[in-house]
Amino acid sequence: MEKLDKTDLKILRILQENSKITNLDLSKRIGLSPAPTLERVKKLEQNSVIESYHAVVRATAIGLNVQTFVLVSLAWKRENALNDFLKKIEHIPEITECYIITGEADFLLKTVCSDIPTYEQLLFKTLSQIEEIERLKTLMTLSTVKHSSVLPYDYGVDAKGVSTKKKKK
Repeated sequence: MEKLDKTDLKILRILQENSKITNLDLSKRIGLSPAPTLERVKKLEQNSVIESYHAVVRATAIGLNVQTFVLVSLAWKRENALNDFLKKIEHIPEITECYIITGEADFLLKTVCSDIPTYEQLLFKTLSQIEEIERLKTLMTLSTVKHSSVLPYDYGVDAKGVSTKKKKK
C-alpha cells in the first residue's frame, strides 16, 4: 500500500462525511479535475482503504427502538468454544456488531430490536441457548449522545476541505 498523500486524506475525510457527493463536487472541493479525482477514489477502493459505502438509517425511523450492548463471557472449557460461538452469532440479525474485548467479559455485542419484549426473546430464546456462552450481562442504552462515522484522524483538513495545519511564521 502506498502512503496516502494530502489529497487522498482530503478525499477520505469528505467521503466519510458524505459518500453521496458527486465526483464533480468532490473534485472541486479537493482542487483537482474530475478524472484524476475519480482515479484516486478508485485507487483507494482497490487498495481497501475504502471498504464500502452505506446509507446510515436512523433505527427509530424503522421501528427499531431498543439498542443494547451485551457483555458475553464464553465457556472456554467447551471444545471449539470460540469458533462455534462466532458461527452462531453470525446468523443473528439483531446483533449488528461484535467485538473481542478485555476486562470483565470476552465479547461486546451491539444489538438492535424493535422493543423490550423482542429483546427479551432474543436474550432468553436465542443468546442464552448458545452453549458456548457462560455469562451474559445487558447494558441498555437510553439515548445516543454522539455517533460519528468519521474516523479520528488528522486529515489536515476540516469538514469544508480547508487546511487545519498551522502556517509557519
